[in-house]
Amino acid sequence: MKTYAYGFPRIGKNREFKKNIESFWKGEHSEQDTITALDAIQKSILDAYSGIDLFPNAEMTAYDPMFDTAILVGLYRPKNLKEYYELCRGKNALEMTKWFNTNYHYLVPDFSQIKNPKFEANWNGTNKLEYYAKKFNKGTPYIIGPFTFLKLSKGLNKAQFKKYLSELTQTYKTILSAFKEVHIDEPAFVLELTADEIKQIKTVYKELASGKCKISLFTYYDAVDFLKDLFALPVQAIGLDFVHSDKNLKYIKAKGFPKDKTLIAGVVDGRNVWRTDIKKSVAILKELSKKTKSLVVSNAAPLFHLPITTQGEKLDPQLLQTLSFANEKLQEIKDTAKAFETGKIPPAPKSGFGKNTAVQKRVAKLTAKDFKKKATLKDRQTIQQKLLNLPLFPTTTIGSFPQTAEVRKKRADFRSKKITEAEYESFIKGKIQELIKQQEDLDLDVLVHGEFERTDMVEFFAENLDGIATTQNGWIISYGTRGYRPPIIFGDVSRPHPMTIKEVAYAQSLTQRPVKGMLTGPVTIIAWSFVREDIPIGQVAYQIGLALQDEIKDYEKAHIKIVQLDEPAIREKAPIKRKDWPKYFDWAIKSFRLAINTDPQTQIHTHMCYSEFGEIVDKINDMDFDVISIETTRSRGDIIESFEKINFRRQIGLGVWDIHSPAVPSVDDMKAVAKRALRVIPKENFWINPDCGLKTRNWEETNLSLKNLVTLSKQLRSNGK
Repeated sequence: MKTYAYGFPRIGKNREFKKNIESFWKGEHSEQDTITALDAIQKSILDAYSGIDLFPNAEMTAYDPMFDTAILVGLYRPKNLKEYYELCRGKNALEMTKWFNTNYHYLVPDFSQIKNPKFEANWNGTNKLEYYAKKFNKGTPYIIGPFTFLKLSKGLNKAQFKKYLSELTQTYKTILSAFKEVHIDEPAFVLELTADEIKQIKTVYKELASGKCKISLFTYYDAVDFLKDLFALPVQAIGLDFVHSDKNLKYIKAKGFPKDKTLIAGVVDGRNVWRTDIKKSVAILKELSKKTKSLVVSNAAPLFHLPITTQGEKLDPQLLQTLSFANEKLQEIKDTAKAFETGKIPPAPKSGFGKNTAVQKRVAKLTAKDFKKKATLKDRQTIQQKLLNLPLFPTTTIGSFPQTAEVRKKRADFRSKKITEAEYESFIKGKIQELIKQQEDLDLDVLVHGEFERTDMVEFFAENLDGIATTQNGWIISYGTRGYRPPIIFGDVSRPHPMTIKEVAYAQSLTQRPVKGMLTGPVTIIAWSFVREDIPIGQVAYQIGLALQDEIKDYEKAHIKIVQLDEPAIREKAPIKRKDWPKYFDWAIKSFRLAINTDPQTQIHTHMCYSEFGEIVDKINDMDFDVISIETTRSRGDIIESFEKINFRRQIGLGVWDIHSPAVPSVDDMKAVAKRALRVIPKENFWINPDCGLKTRNWEETNLSLKNLVTLSKQLRSNGK
């Protein structure tokens, strides 16, 4: 049996992707230096595929594959890397949103901003495929398919979509004519598509197949609902996901698979870190082999969702033996093929440790009243306004402030025991003290402690909760060069001690203004972690919710009046198919409400960013928080329209400053967002804030932008009296 692997992480073993690109941004590397570095990473990816029979080439990108596809087809035409990155992170940067239901963010091509788009095979874009094909002379050129590209773009009505897909097909045909075979990813095929969209797909691939280029077509993350039509497409091979749904397998067992095509079976999980149960994978392959003689074993979903390797990780041996990262998944693909051929199945990984009976009993005792606050929203608003006495258009930030090299070094020195705990705590207190004064000088209304002691908004809590492990080098990419290390939820989750009270209470002791307690919500902790699969995921969420509820109650004892429980992942974690939403949102919303079921005097904030929230605004409203802050800058305020459709009576801060760009927004830039929002949202409910945390910004940008933000608030306040 042959093997096929794809989507290997581009981050680099030592995060070379991040280091080299950011060196270019700082002016330390030339454009050629950066291209050479990216070439080296592409070579390392191809080297990783050694021993795998089939794999793609040209998976490398300088920032994001969707953006590269937009360049490939002539939608954007940057002349050099500087112009390329201006569209990624400059003042006119494209909007970012989640890639399906993963934590990877992609840049969204926006047709509403392009007059009369003309598709044309762009030499700079197509040359990337030819360049890598010639340079390495191995692998199959990789490209995101035309349907997925348009489906994940924005600013298109149905008529435009159909027209542009037809035009785009001709451009793809030109691109494909340069190659004998290509790897095309069409993950949008797993979405709930209309009959007309399926008809368009058939037209597209009939046209693409009229050339001489052979197509290996991949789709993943879920099952395809139109397998009969998919199997009829004139392509050479079809890659399907047999891990994240059993429906593909059920269909093939009942209806078969075409004799003239190769089935590339994704039976090794590309999204979670648990070792593959090869016995189970081989059983699937045996069922498939009854329906086709041309069968290849592969990963289900791209491997870039995983860290590179478990080697060097200092984890509990019981846990380590159950883990498999990208390198290990490649070996499992080979092991699965060998086991299928020989019938010799390696032993399944052991699991079952990390149990906590007390936690299990606490979850089992939950009843409906545990998920509902004791006071209504209206009553809470009256109580909280009297207690907090905030002005119109109150100003605040989302939580984190710039983490300088000094802060990161001190944290590293503490972890490596180069400085004592007392020395580290003294340093953190000093940074908090400086920040409180700085925020008071800026005249912000609600302050934060800055999160200088925290590495990542999920990793920090993982380090302080039982049942969750963290890695030393398990980096994956969230967007662009931004990497993080997802924790691993392996057992029952509990809070052995207060996690954040000390720093927040100290910050509050320095000022008369309210300081927010900052927490990460249960859904986001789950979404940005690798999660155990031996119990229902809702049970995991309730365990985390109870731990966070305990933390909020400790805030209340410390006289913290505002607590922010961030849930930026609430939309991204939703199942791809909407018919699966009710079950997901039931436990997701309940876990949040469980965490915040505390004193009605405590004003509960939440924060969300970079997702298609408009379609779930009713679900967001059902979470029963008091205040929400949400991104609107890159989306040009589109989400505001969603709040016109429901009776949204909660307070809201629509981010007026895009913190993912180094550009400092003017007061007028921010005012444009605020004014549009105020046509829909009552001034009494409107907050002024950035769209996300300030961790990745520098201090100069931060101070200038916040000064403008406060100026905007005072102008609105003066006009709004």
